[in-house]
Amino acid sequence: MPHLLESTVQVRRAVGAYLAGFILLFSIDSLLFRTSLYTPWLEPDSSTGQFENTFRREVRSQGENGDNLIVTLGDSRFGYLPRLANELTPQSGYVFRSAGAAGTDPRSWYYMLRDLDPTASRYRAVVFGVNDYDDEDDYEDHSADSRTLHYAIVRLRLADTIDFARSFPTWSQRWEAFRGCLFKGFVLAQDIQAFLSKPQKRIAEVRVNNSGWADWTYNYNEDPRSLAGLQIDWTAWRASFSPGADPVQRVTVNNVLLRPVAPQTGRYAKFRRLWYGRMLDRYRGSRTKIIFIRLARGPVVRPAALVQKKSSSIREFASRPNVVLANEHAFDSLERPELFKDALHLNREGCARFSGLLVEEVGRILKQ
Repeated sequence: MPHLLESTVQVRRAVGAYLAGFILLFSIDSLLFRTSLYTPWLEPDSSTGQFENTFRREVRSQGENGDNLIVTLGDSRFGYLPRLANELTPQSGYVFRSAGAAGTDPRSWYYMLRDLDPTASRYRAVVFGVNDYDDEDDYEDHSADSRTLHYAIVRLRLADTIDFARSFPTWSQRWEAFRGCLFKGFVLAQDIQAFLSKPQKRIAEVRVNNSGWADWTYNYNEDPRSLAGLQIDWTAWRASFSPGADPVQRVTVNNVLLRPVAPQTGRYAKFRRLWYGRMLDRYRGSRTKIIFIRLARGPVVRPAALVQKKSSSIREFASRPNVVLANEHAFDSLERPELFKDALHLNREGCARFSGLLVEEVGRILKQ
């Protein structure tokens, strides 16, 4: 009996020690990463740093603009320039802002938009740029893209832990997401190590970044390179380039336009319905219009007969009262090799034309 009591006491002490350690670790992690103690000093060029820079820039812009504010969300393919769009504000009456970032997806945008517009009432319209209104699976499982954990880590709340972790398809990814939401230091470990190795350098970089990043990004001018001369023989499945085509242009054309057709499983439609659906649910009953636009598909459009798409989640959303699909062919005029810098992205001239067309199409929708 004494041995049993002694064992019970030891177990209780061990449990108490582990619990105390957990609480201490969680408290330190929360102090660093759930407050403004460390996050303002994130590496500006990291995925987390750029996501947070975008968030802070757009929060500031809300106080500088009126009620006719339009926010756009997309990845690097949403190649318009707010600066050029806003040159048309005297005619359109709208101010355009971009809260998207290269490499992000609807899962990232949900957390960005949730914190940018907590009352779901700040924007006149939220505009999403999508590659297609129909759902086409590729060989990438978008739900498995763990980059979201790094982009949105500062925006993730303790209450998001289980839900966010469950959004990944494998148990290893769920554990990584669960642990990262609970202890953000695991996700930011490399950032912290780099900071501690050269703190003065990081502080100087952050200060320079804070002094000019908003203006640098707003005044950005796209690359003038083009794919002029590109031709694709779809029968031979071969691309012909101009003599001046660079390696990036050749690789992106071969990997994007000449990509093999993936089996159509429906998983991309499921991903879209989940994350776009959550954002649309937040704006149910709001004055904010949700607008989907189909981006210019590329310098050369892949034949429609290559793949039989089984669903159209974006078209389904149009049945909701405040959701509108832009004219599917509004940006077809941009689908020319001379307006793209590679197989994915518009060049300087393409971005300029797209900016004007975007203002025109969004204005048309909002005036209906």
